[in-house]
Amino acid sequence: MIKVIGIKFENSGKVYYFSPGNLKIKKNYNVIVETERGIQFGICATGIEEKKEEDIYLPLKEVTRVATKKDVEVNKKNKIASQKALVFSRELVEKENLDMKIYDASYTFDRKKLIFKFIADERVDFRNLAKVLAGKYKTRIELRQIGARDKAKEVSGLGPCGRPLCCSEFLTNFDGISINMAKNQGLALNPSKINGSCGRLLCCLGYEDEMYSYYKRNLPKIGQLVKTKEYTGRVKELSPLTNKYKIKTDDDMLIEIDGNEKWK
Repeated sequence: MIKVIGIKFENSGKVYYFSPGNLKIKKNYNVIVETERGIQFGICATGIEEKKEEDIYLPLKEVTRVATKKDVEVNKKNKIASQKALVFSRELVEKENLDMKIYDASYTFDRKKLIFKFIADERVDFRNLAKVLAGKYKTRIELRQIGARDKAKEVSGLGPCGRPLCCSEFLTNFDGISINMAKNQGLALNPSKINGSCGRLLCCLGYEDEMYSYYKRNLPKIGQLVKTKEYTGRVKELSPLTNKYKIKTDDDMLIEIDGNEKWK
């Protein structure tokens, strides 16, 4: 087992693990850490905990220090400067007539890099844009294209269930979601019903898919002709979670059958 602490760099960002070293840090502490992208200001999303070595990527970098009041002020100034850079970059995109939408800009804590996040349907030639930005801000520019799901994760909002989006609350990775999952659960294939705020299939379609498959394994398929002790008909509806299904007989009767009843 190895001691780690989880750190976030954005309110709804992914949790990254670092070594706490000899520092006494707790959840919600502000800290300064060194990452692949430079020195960053982060917040402890967890307290110090122990994890198996095979569950994390080694070697871990140590937390540099607990953030001071001066560090907090520097971070605030960086955020203000980042917002100004965001406005300027959007004006440039419009001027260059580029088919992309920049929705976020952020400095690393040491201001050695200015990162812009954008979404675009196709590949964009932003070389001139990067050149102009580098000339204005005198620092290294990174333009990072992300997907619609990543944007929804950062922007957040409410899902059709009325709760905050899962991606902004607790999901750190996006698993593959397919239309077959909606079909497997008997959902109407209406985009307004099965698509999330990002315009992609709802992540929650994957939560119960395995259970539906498990309970459907002993039930007949929709459209299948079945014969029970009393009735014969074609399957019209399935209710896997209650272990029941409905058949339509030749005389147009809709009969509910218990899944435990023998059929062929």
